[in-house]
Amino acid sequence: MIEIKVPELAESITEGTISQWLINIGDKVTKGDSVVELETDKVNIELNTEYSGIVSKLLKETGDIVEVGDVIAIIEENTAAGATPGTPTVPAAAPERPAEETLNQQSNQPEPELSKAPRPIASPAARKLARERGIDLQQVSSRDPLGRIRTEDVKAYTHTPAVKEEPKLEKTSPKPVVQQIDEEFDKPVERVKMSRRRQTIAKRLVEVQHTAAMLTTFNEVDMSAVMDLRTKRKDAFFEKHGVRLGFMSFFTKAVVSALKQFPLLNAEIQGDELILKKFYDIGIAVAAPEGLVVPVVRNANQKNFAEIEQEISNLGKKARDNALTLNDLQGGTFTITNGGVFGSLMSTPILNSPQVGILGMHKIQLRPVAIDRERMENRPMMYIALSYDHRIVDGKEAVSFLVAVKELLEDPTSLLLEG
Repeated sequence: MIEIKVPELAESITEGTISQWLINIGDKVTKGDSVVELETDKVNIELNTEYSGIVSKLLKETGDIVEVGDVIAIIEENTAAGATPGTPTVPAAAPERPAEETLNQQSNQPEPELSKAPRPIASPAARKLARERGIDLQQVSSRDPLGRIRTEDVKAYTHTPAVKEEPKLEKTSPKPVVQQIDEEFDKPVERVKMSRRRQTIAKRLVEVQHTAAMLTTFNEVDMSAVMDLRTKRKDAFFEKHGVRLGFMSFFTKAVVSALKQFPLLNAEIQGDELILKKFYDIGIAVAAPEGLVVPVVRNANQKNFAEIEQEISNLGKKARDNALTLNDLQGGTFTITNGGVFGSLMSTPILNSPQVGILGMHKIQLRPVAIDRERMENRPMMYIALSYDHRIVDGKEAVSFLVAVKELLEDPTSLLLEG
């Protein structure tokens, strides 16, 4: 008898929710097979078995919260599929019978079941999308050389005109319990259980406001120079690098340069010590379907504009497909968030603990700007905000950091000096 336990997932993850069992009692599994999909605070993970045998028990149900080390299933070794676990599959000896009796008994036996089709290999994101759309993965063709089904394969299948079937109820993920009428209200309401990720986001956002002395300072940037440079170079940039020149690479470069000048904004507090980080892993906040995530651009100081844009594009796609890994999300020394893509004109971003600084970008809007005493011009202006932990960052340093970012963006050619 082999126990399947929840393994160590990551340093910051101690529990998860069973999103979907990928096996049933009586199934034959071999070492390396995926057995369960686990929803954690950050990503969904498929757990694999280290052993081969027959599944005899599933000790947890879909929706149960499990911790690292919990036993969630039992596998019986040396047992044939379909047999009752713990009993021999073939008798040690059988009494002889007349051939006629044997033939009669054989003729009365039910037809043997067709061997079950092997479970398709698919990424967690592809399985999730297939469940949501009621698609049988057995019917999905893979373009992967190794046969692994990915989200784009599922999407391509759903876009095939021949697909007319209604989604199968048994394939959809369990819906949250909804209670239409609540005794606390005299009018109809709906109660929906928060997802694990949303619960974690809520918990951490409240924690950081209780544990950090958070303060926000503002400035504004004239984006004329950046926009002119993009207009002149965007076509050649795309032809050479295969990726579009966006605003995020300019802001990432400006932030890295400013962090070098003001290193306390690239630090964190541990007890009574400051950890001054000599590397620049910049988190880029992304609105994913299940909530805000912050994938990290590693060693941003060593990347050029094209490399930064390419990595941000890749991370954004993975976030939308729910395919981010723990490694994509862990770490980060400073965060950039862009509420401007949703139309936000100004906001006060909340720190991404244990970081002590986060830069908020906002909508670019034409505003009249005084050029001198006599002239006014309409310029594309953006408000920028820096939230910081006042426990280790003083106001002077925070304001100076934001001014440095402003000046670098208003003279974008200076960013070419960054490594």
